[in-house]
Amino acid sequence: MRTKHVPIRTCLGCGQQRQKRELVRIVIKDGALMVDEGGRVPGRGAYLCHQADCVRFLLKKKGRLSYSLRASLPRDVEEGFLRGLLRAMAGEE
Repeated sequence: MRTKHVPIRTCLGCGQQRQKRELVRIVIKDGALMVDEGGRVPGRGAYLCHQADCVRFLLKKKGRLSYSLRASLPRDVEEGFLRGLLRAMAGEE
């Protein structure tokens, strides 16, 4: 019996390769950043681990999220989204 293919993605923060379902997918929909929980939103996505350190690292690397999404986002929009993601992660723990 054949085993099912498991997609592998790379975290933008730490660079570690993991299974797609273990990462948070970030997309741009209607000009706004959002977390794609179901993995069904069309378009380019960027992936992050479920760890606050990866989000903090991405906050330090200005424009890295915009670059990986191949979009031109204002820095304050990108930073505000990542800070909100950090707060949400802190609330889960």
